[in-house]
Amino acid sequence: MANLKTSISFGLVNIPVVINPVIKNNDTSFNQLHKKCENRIKYVKYCPHCKVEVKQKDIIRGYEYEKDEYITLTNEEFQNLQTDDEKTMEVIAFVKLNEIDPVYFEKSYVLNIPKKMKAYSLFKEALEKSKKVALVKTVIGSKFYYAILRLGENHLIMTTLYFQEEINLGLVEEKSKITEKELNMALKLIDSLTAKFEPEKYIDEYQEKISDAIDKKIKGKEIKPIKGKKKKTINNLLEALEASLKTS
Repeated sequence: MANLKTSISFGLVNIPVVINPVIKNNDTSFNQLHKKCENRIKYVKYCPHCKVEVKQKDIIRGYEYEKDEYITLTNEEFQNLQTDDEKTMEVIAFVKLNEIDPVYFEKSYVLNIPKKMKAYSLFKEALEKSKKVALVKTVIGSKFYYAILRLGENHLIMTTLYFQEEINLGLVEEKSKITEKELNMALKLIDSLTAKFEPEKYIDEYQEKISDAIDKKIKGKEIKPIKGKKKKTINNLLEALEASLKTS
């Protein structure tokens, strides 16, 4: 999804914006080939009932309400389920960011404006002064979302949220008994490893290894296994913490 035009509905104020993804896929892309001849595999959408290959324009969405029984919904019918106000980002509340567990964060998008606008600047400054984020509801494509709008370095950032029923945190574990000495040692270890978050320092090491392997294969060189550093396992918690402090 790129260059999606919408608007922020803030009371009676309407702020046109353009949504663009913040994240781009950095993974090295591979094609699937037939091992025998190394030609690309073709994916065919096939109807076993009609025994024909089906084109994309002839595919519709169906919901199986009983075994092999479907009802279908057209794109127009999906559009009819959306009200006009859902086609904007309606602000429904302002909340503190630290009240939202990051586990609810799904995807982030940057909100650009088509032209310089006082209402956009006012909204950003109001967020900064209030030290809050805007909770909004909207529809992207055919899916309904709640999202937050927060200040980035130079832009407004929209982050879509998972619904509570989508979050699976599992069972709550019972708290283990720890000694004061163990806790103090753990805090010292945290202090020794404390650093400023500098994302430019954290490179995708695995993708670098893949790029290097591709270069070697092109040159006809062998890809040898990479030996990792072996870490000594210490079962005693206190001894493990003390040893960790010595190496940090």
